[in-house]
Amino acid sequence: MKIAFYGSSLLSSYWNGAATYYRGLLKALSQLGYEITFYEPDVYDRQKNRDIEAPDWCSVVVYEATHHALMQVAARAAEADIVVKASGVGFEDEALLRAVLDHARSDALIVFWDVDAPATLAQLRDEPDHPLHRALQEIDLVLTYGGGDPVVWAYRAMGANECVPIYNALDPETHRPVASNARFACDLAFLGNRLPDREARVGSFFLDPAGQLPQQRFLLGGSGWGDKPLPANVGWLGHVGTRDHNAFNVTPKAVLNISRDSMAANGFSPATRVFEAAGAGACLITDAWLGVELFLKPDEEILVARDGGDVAEIMEALTPARAKAIGQAALRRVLADHTYALRAAVADAVFKRHLTQGTVEAAE
Repeated sequence: MKIAFYGSSLLSSYWNGAATYYRGLLKALSQLGYEITFYEPDVYDRQKNRDIEAPDWCSVVVYEATHHALMQVAARAAEADIVVKASGVGFEDEALLRAVLDHARSDALIVFWDVDAPATLAQLRDEPDHPLHRALQEIDLVLTYGGGDPVVWAYRAMGANECVPIYNALDPETHRPVASNARFACDLAFLGNRLPDREARVGSFFLDPAGQLPQQRFLLGGSGWGDKPLPANVGWLGHVGTRDHNAFNVTPKAVLNISRDSMAANGFSPATRVFEAAGAGACLITDAWLGVELFLKPDEEILVARDGGDVAEIMEALTPARAKAIGQAALRRVLADHTYALRAAVADAVFKRHLTQGTVEAAE
């Protein structure tokens, strides 16, 4: 079964939060027998900042950021049994969607895979003439990396035939416990690029607690923070490549997850960072969001903070022993319930149901 997957980047996590999700899911789908080709545009210096080279479980086609090159790769949708257009590819997304729909075979399963459903849905609500409104009539299936029932209901209200969340998860071969690294030694660390809809929450949940706890050391990783005023006890690391994420997670006493505004408001949207950290056995503190208890048990497998004051209180009371116990409990939970192998099994079942249904309808 051949999949043509059009996404932002499989090879680089540089300004590309979906990289870990793509890698985990597509690797697991390949182990179920799918033959996958990933098409990614050469934009935003991602190819200059690769975290991995093309893996043996997926063919990768990098194309120039030109309309001609886009049309060439879109034409290859005709070779696939399943055609996936992801959200946020980053170069002429609307043209790519239209071209992929035009070139896909009539018997192919057409999937829109939304890796930022709250933002996409907000845009659709604000733009009644957005091309995706019309495209949903031609798309067989919408998959999202989070959102739960609120996103499912919203997509159905927009005209989607079906919407199924395929949540972020853990690839145990990639994110796992490792030795600590002195470069990341601190009390609390946060990793995230500077984004307009998260910056205020980073200030509230990370920088404000740092100011309240001058005796503790904080580390900030991610791109875009170079000109941000930081408390004296906060060190900035810049971009941290995925190869260093395990050490970044296991070395501090605790690590922090801060959802973007839209994800926090929508709920049921655990970031890849949640499972990366848990897979490394880290003690994770997260901002509060609806549905967190469906993934990890508060106070036992994860610590939940309603605001920066809660973060400061947690860090003042958190002992290394308790932090280690929470991290180990989180590791056991994600290995049991939240691996990409389990998520891929869900996607596989949905794919096969749609393809079988299409075969039966064609025969009739």
